[in-house]
Amino acid sequence: MVELFIMEYLTVLYMIMAFLFMDSRYSRRRTLFIVSSVTILLMAAVALLHRAVDRDAAFWIFAITIHIPLILLLFTLSRFRGWRLVFQQLSVVLFCTLIHHISGLIYYLSGSRFWVLALSCTVLSTWVIWFLVRFLRPLFFQILLELHRGWWLICLVMAAYYIIAVYLVPGYAGFDPRSTFIKPAIALLMLGVYSILMFLFTSIKNEMEARHSAQMSALQLSALQSRMEAVKAAEHAIRTERHDLRHRLQAVAELVSRGDKDAALDFLDAAQKRLDDQKEIRWCRPPVLDAVFSSYFDQAQNQGISVEAKFSLSDTLSVNEGELAVVLANALENAIHANLNLPQGQRQIRCKMVGTPGIILEISNPCAATVAFDGNGLPVAQREGHGLGVQSISAFCRKNGAVCQFDLTDGWFRLRLVL
Repeated sequence: MVELFIMEYLTVLYMIMAFLFMDSRYSRRRTLFIVSSVTILLMAAVALLHRAVDRDAAFWIFAITIHIPLILLLFTLSRFRGWRLVFQQLSVVLFCTLIHHISGLIYYLSGSRFWVLALSCTVLSTWVIWFLVRFLRPLFFQILLELHRGWWLICLVMAAYYIIAVYLVPGYAGFDPRSTFIKPAIALLMLGVYSILMFLFTSIKNEMEARHSAQMSALQLSALQSRMEAVKAAEHAIRTERHDLRHRLQAVAELVSRGDKDAALDFLDAAQKRLDDQKEIRWCRPPVLDAVFSSYFDQAQNQGISVEAKFSLSDTLSVNEGELAVVLANALENAIHANLNLPQGQRQIRCKMVGTPGIILEISNPCAATVAFDGNGLPVAQREGHGLGVQSISAFCRKNGAVCQFDLTDGWFRLRLVL
């Protein structure tokens, strides 16, 4: 009875951990349905296994019975491949074996009381899952996206623990005295190694955030410098027109004195048109956003992309202006790149934004390519190194509690953001 409880409990725990450690390519509902179905099938297989063989054989075969379907499940559902997929698998194994071995030690020390085993499994599982969801999972997914090298070495260390703890150390925690003490010690040692890895991952994350902050500052500076240069050019043109105004007034006066009013009016219209052409467009009141809009809209128009923009923003915003500027820059840059794949006459960007009662943004552009979306509704990058703009936008939404939606409808790709 105790052996069956342990195996069935570990089966459910493995599947829960797999679901939490996995960034699925499918919707959350579909992923949950698949994981639940596999869990039920595995639990039935474990029950049959327990009836068919003795305890020692059952525990040995149990690992294969669970781990092979687990790696196939991750391979089917996970967005990641290669060593990162192996790291997901080994992370699941580490935390599940840690709970199993420590619970087995407590069970053994309690005099083999079943209720102590059930309670320890429940408490440890609850704590580990809470820690995973609250702290480890966000860091885990960010590192999987950002770190592209060195995974094989990390997996090698964790695979060594897996082989030692599961297959090389004889006996089973909670039943055999020797393994009851050795396996938890090895698990805690591996947990220390994993903690060092998480510390290194945190350092990498902090470095990435610092680099992001530097990029944000550089973007603001570049956009403002571009805006200042445009303003200076417009001011210079206006000063030139003002300098020439005296000569133009003399010419108009001469035409009027001759009675040639039509020529005088045409002359004035031409002068007015030149002044209007030199007038600098101000897209919105917040200066950094205005600079970003001006910079990227100029880039778009230079590429033959027509721009349709409507804004209603006050001087102050409910969110950091620099961070929002980075979101806009990433979105507009992606829209410009998507337009470059289209013929000149079809290139277009539509941008709408209001600031009250909350910030609502919509950026849309025609898109000829096929776009795949992951389980969170985010566009999936087609090539390595792409998709960083979407990740930046998603990080902004998580930080500020914003709702972000991407969709492709009738040949138009849209980004909607509500804050």
